[in-house]
Amino acid sequence: MCGIAGELRFDDSPPSPIRVDRMLGVLEPRGPDGTGLFTQRGVALGQCRLKVIDLTDHAAQPMVDPELGLVLVFNGCIYNYPALREDLEALGYSFFSTGDTEVILKAYHAWGADCVQHFSGMFAFVVWERDTGRVFMARDRMGVKPLYIHKTDKFLRFASSLPALLAAGGVDTRIDPVALHHYMTFHAVVPAPHTILRGVKKLPPETTLTIEPDGTERSERFWRLDYTITEEQRSRPREEWADRVHEVLRASVKGRLEADVPVGVLLSGGVDSSLIVGLLSELGQKDISTFSVGFEAVGETVGDEFKYSDLIARRYSTNHHKIVVSDAQLRTNLGPCIRSMAEPMVSHDAIGFYLLGRAVSQHIKVVQSGQGADEVFGGYHWYPTMLETPVEEAVDAYMRVFSDRSFDGYRAIMNPDYVGEDYARSLVERHFSAPGAPRAIDKALRIDTQVMLVDDPVKRVDNMTMAWGLEARVPFLDHEVVELAAKIPARHKLADGGKGILKDVARRVIPAEVIDRPKGYFPVPALKHMTGPYLEMAREILAQDAARQRGLFQPSYVDALLADPAGHLTPLGGSKLWQVVLLEYWLQEQGV
Repeated sequence: MCGIAGELRFDDSPPSPIRVDRMLGVLEPRGPDGTGLFTQRGVALGQCRLKVIDLTDHAAQPMVDPELGLVLVFNGCIYNYPALREDLEALGYSFFSTGDTEVILKAYHAWGADCVQHFSGMFAFVVWERDTGRVFMARDRMGVKPLYIHKTDKFLRFASSLPALLAAGGVDTRIDPVALHHYMTFHAVVPAPHTILRGVKKLPPETTLTIEPDGTERSERFWRLDYTITEEQRSRPREEWADRVHEVLRASVKGRLEADVPVGVLLSGGVDSSLIVGLLSELGQKDISTFSVGFEAVGETVGDEFKYSDLIARRYSTNHHKIVVSDAQLRTNLGPCIRSMAEPMVSHDAIGFYLLGRAVSQHIKVVQSGQGADEVFGGYHWYPTMLETPVEEAVDAYMRVFSDRSFDGYRAIMNPDYVGEDYARSLVERHFSAPGAPRAIDKALRIDTQVMLVDDPVKRVDNMTMAWGLEARVPFLDHEVVELAAKIPARHKLADGGKGILKDVARRVIPAEVIDRPKGYFPVPALKHMTGPYLEMAREILAQDAARQRGLFQPSYVDALLADPAGHLTPLGGSKLWQVVLLEYWLQEQGV
């Protein structure tokens, strides 16, 4: 796990090690255990390393293989690398290290662009071919690992975060109106390739990008998620589906133990993280380190779920750590948390993961986390509506239950200079019209898994844990788990109030009290209510010269939000004031 960065030149100018070093300076928290830089003929590649697998310098990056003529920088983990190493050794390859990085390098030499088909894991990597000058980039199927790109006709720079690219300079920092519309419509979800800034794009998940020395490029999707099911799958008993999910999920959790350091669990107390602990126990793991976070209550809003995480910790005799965050700590750390965001993230529980990551990193380097189960196994409250929706009404139904506001509502609150087409509806129409998701519910599950999940919960966990050099692994997003879940009839997934099949598995493993409880999340009451010092903070941010000059929002709308924060909530219960403030706060913290 690490942060990667680099510069490719398409003209006669040499690449700039200084600019790459600036990017590495921003990325250093992602990889505090070492830094490497490689420069040669039109390319400069850099990496900040977090030592998790093969702790020796043999696995240092950029990894150079002079015999094969390849150089690699890599962020992530390939969980099946021991088996792939055996396959490659059978093909005649020899190895100088014992980790997964060199396996990627050899796999690329052996199989070219098809190497990604062999990988089970999370990854963003870049390979440079010495003899051709060609560069190959890839991002994993579920977008767990990020890869941001700034390209001109003279160069391309890449990095594991957008702020790192800003540090290199020269980025067009004007607001992208397409991204802004998505941000204000889909809870800050800005789907690839867009980012909030015009000058920065991100490589989409499940995608490879081949770049020639003259800058021409070729992009390919290497994986597609298919919700089409056969009649046999439709009629297969629910118990058999549960058997298969249990088997595949246990294998996923086991694979994510692959490390040369201990692996813990972020334990929220919900079904998903509790099930991970239970499956680890089934696998024979003892003295598992678990970590939970809670916040001060505000009025009737409780700020922790320790009741449930404590229950699991006792049941499995884990080495449990409870982190309690005071209101003063929350206010002090909010700015640094937002600076650590690669993109603006409106979910107020980001601060929860940020402070949890800080505490956990003092004990351990790797954790498993329960993100993705709601999208993959149908846990959200809007899915039952989609289950009954005729396919021809799917777009309208989804927009009603998921959008923060209509397009007319968007136009009414924004500076007209930033209003274009109804980009959000067009996005949903494109996704829903693609083959492989025949029913409305399938379309909703697919877009949430491949768009919302990637650019909200997954990105949030990556950013907030890697801000402290903590690697988070997400077993529910193993591509075999996701592929299996796509084939399970929706009626089974949505049973029992959502995640029915997953609950069937959980009942075999963990206590019922954790399963038959109200759905929870990281509650941060102070930010949910936006009162007192948080309301004053909002006023100060929105009154800054930068905010006034940017002028994204109609002044009357901003005044209405500040006058009555509690009266302006999204259909999903989010604070519209925080949505506006967070965007401006992030832009100011990044110096934009």
